[in-house]
Amino acid sequence: MIRQTDPKKRGKAARNKGAEAERTVAKRLQALGHTDARRGQVFNHEPDIVGVPGIHFEVKNQEQLNITAAFRQSVEAAKPGEIPVVIYKRGDRQPFMLLLRFDDYEELRERL
Repeated sequence: MIRQTDPKKRGKAARNKGAEAERTVAKRLQALGHTDARRGQVFNHEPDIVGVPGIHFEVKNQEQLNITAAFRQSVEAAKPGEIPVVIYKRGDRQPFMLLLRFDDYEELRERL
């Protein structure tokens, strides 16, 4: 398998799969009361999900996911004061999982 680091070189199917995962996560967050949650705009360098203040979301839907790299991406892209969170699943028939630092859990509970 060839890894593409440039998002412009990823295949259309992979982009669609990622976009669908982001839409699904946004809808689920809306159902939980975060009515402003929506997909971020990649061309504006927004997180994958915006509309939940204080949380930087990265959404991944990949069978061969490097979870450490995904979390590092969220940490590096988070603005000061934002909690980095990765929502991911490894395959179409798997449930979404949530990854965050344990030290951020208490603060996250207070914000939600």
